[in-house]
Amino acid sequence: MSVKPIPEGYHTLTPFLTVRDAARAIEFYEKAFGAQSRGIMKGPDGKVMHAELKIGDSIIMLSDEFPDFGALSPQSLKGSPAGLHIYVEDVDAAFDRAVKAGAQVEAPVMDQFWGDRYGRLTDPFGHK
Repeated sequence: MSVKPIPEGYHTLTPFLTVRDAARAIEFYEKAFGAQSRGIMKGPDGKVMHAELKIGDSIIMLSDEFPDFGALSPQSLKGSPAGLHIYVEDVDAAFDRAVKAGAQVEAPVMDQFWGDRYGRLTDPFGHK
């Protein structure tokens, strides 16, 4: 049996997030962005070793922190050099849901000169 170069349902690029308290992060992404869980694998200690969520037509992967393996969250690193852009049909409603679910507003939603209606938030786990 041959291995598929790109698994069914994935795109060429799939982000992987390391978070502190992955179970809570999964709940946040479900409430804030309508994420659907595609599977969660926990280790013997109950920590999430690997989870897959689908937001719209895209998949993100995430896990708890595992410092012994160099997997640290933005909270441990005191910030993150990366961010995720999420395109949705109704940015105002999605933004409001995310704020109600616990995200912090960095920049309110506004029409931008480049043509997007855009805002910035930081989720409760340090990802922008």
